[in-house]
Amino acid sequence: MSDMSTLTRQADFPGLLTREGAPWHYLDTAATAQKPQVVIDAMARALGADYATVHRGVYARSAEMTLAFEAARRRVATFIGGAEDEVVFVRGATEAINLVAQTWGLTNLKAGDRILLSVLEHHSNIVPWQLLQDRTGVEIDVCPLTDDGRIDLDAAERMLTPAHKLVALAHVSNVLGSMLDVRRAADLAHGVGAKLLVDGCQAAPRLPVDVAALDCDFYVFSGHKLYGPTGIGVLWARKDILDSMPPWHGGGSMIDRVTFARTTYAPPPQRFEAGTPAIAEAVALHAAIDYVEAVGLKAAHAHEMALVERTREELRRRNDIRLFGPEDSAGIVSFAMDGVHPHDLGTILDEEGVAIRAGHHCAQPLMDHLGVPATARVSFGLYNDETDVDALLRGIARTKKIFG
Repeated sequence: MSDMSTLTRQADFPGLLTREGAPWHYLDTAATAQKPQVVIDAMARALGADYATVHRGVYARSAEMTLAFEAARRRVATFIGGAEDEVVFVRGATEAINLVAQTWGLTNLKAGDRILLSVLEHHSNIVPWQLLQDRTGVEIDVCPLTDDGRIDLDAAERMLTPAHKLVALAHVSNVLGSMLDVRRAADLAHGVGAKLLVDGCQAAPRLPVDVAALDCDFYVFSGHKLYGPTGIGVLWARKDILDSMPPWHGGGSMIDRVTFARTTYAPPPQRFEAGTPAIAEAVALHAAIDYVEAVGLKAAHAHEMALVERTREELRRRNDIRLFGPEDSAGIVSFAMDGVHPHDLGTILDEEGVAIRAGHHCAQPLMDHLGVPATARVSFGLYNDETDVDALLRGIARTKKIFG
């Protein structure tokens, strides 16, 4: 078990206290991360003393804010190993996947083409493709999982054919914490001429990401899971792919010239950023990335893995708990307690000052696969430590007493 003292920075996160000032054991980071004070301060400055529009004003503050906004884009690019003009700001990963489906997908996919997903995908990486299926007739195939809850790439290799034009998979499962071998998935997809889209929502806050080394074609993630604000996310795509994609939303900023006879469009990424963007959110996301990288993603991952290891060890000792997912899950532990619905467990834990997620986690096909209506999910962040695990275990013991 690692020494947590060098990493845990609870004092940086004002949300980790109750209104009465007591510790709040927040174990729902996979849903959304708490924000460090530096991110809150960056957002406040951007909305206050520094506020102005971007890309439009000729006055000094607008120019300064434009520089800050584009600096955030460069920061995202360096964070994931991409180029600045390959980074599109969106509202979140959900919008990013919908954008790809409704631009690249509508342009490139037709009846008879196939998309490969997996059993463990979040609804946001299922429903956009079903909407595309309704419009184009493209077929969707579903890759099974290994016994310990990983995407079975051996099965994917057997399933893939030249008819497959896209493979879309989660880098880290939001329920099981299982990690995908993205480079192998890319090799398999490219081997049949397909593109690879990676849902990086749970990976970007936990693992170093280098899109060039991973060799994917699209990578998406949300700012709010990366200790940043809501309302902003990232679509990264290869430049040649972005260049070939038509605009999705129409309006200001995404145009070259507008006439009633004909409109021409700006090059990517501006082509996909119609309207006034999430200015303050982008600046705050920059601050969040700086914060996470100062801590170190490798250190954060090791820290969360140690907490996962202890949590799984303690829960395995109980004869009333069923654990899901692999032993080396990335920061996430899902389980079911005999005779106790996860919502009841979550309610009792809340009374103990412990916040977990209980439900289907926007992954109903995975719940069907696991044979449960819902699970209890514990997910760690870089601010958690042993005291959070202790509080969780006390709450589970109390729940057992209440339910007999």
